[in-house]
Amino acid sequence: MNTDHDVIARSLKEPAAFADLFDRHAATVYRYAASRSTRQVADDLLSETFLVAFEQRAKFNPERGEVKPWLLGIATTLLRKHRRVEARSYLALAAEHTRKVLSSDAFEDTDERLDAAAALRDVTTRLAKLPRGDRDVVILFAWEDLSYEQIAQALGIPVGTVRSRLNRARTKLGAALPNHTTNRKEAGHGFAGSAA
Repeated sequence: MNTDHDVIARSLKEPAAFADLFDRHAATVYRYAASRSTRQVADDLLSETFLVAFEQRAKFNPERGEVKPWLLGIATTLLRKHRRVEARSYLALAAEHTRKVLSSDAFEDTDERLDAAAALRDVTTRLAKLPRGDRDVVILFAWEDLSYEQIAQALGIPVGTVRSRLNRARTKLGAALPNHTTNRKEAGHGFAGSAA
């Protein structure tokens, strides 16, 4: 099977080959965009991301890293245009999760469900209030399971900046996120479920 790098290289001579990259990564890009916006915006961002990637494929440098962070970096840049929609979507996400938590058996584990709903509402509200750069790092780390190095590649920032933004976000988000700073690849785990 050809690697993503091979597909990009081949697509320079055979543009139709780029469709393989779409097939491999469209679901990831769409899920990422949908988690940060509305479905309609996510549909648009999916096509915009791959259009930009197709137009910039000759500039892709395989030595800088993998294709997935590159695509998510493009999507992140495009999402910035939809910042107000994104903030509203966090509040809607909190409301939807709260509704799901509260809609289960009305008498079973009521206290725990109410606590979980309040905690989720709190963390999504705090997440929406984070500075854009900090929010981007948290979401790429927690929801997209990228390593510090991949986040740095996706956002075009140094790894040290990723670490400092993540630490700053942890402070602002409080107890909602586990207090460890070890790289997921070193530790073999992260805090992937804690922001969702």
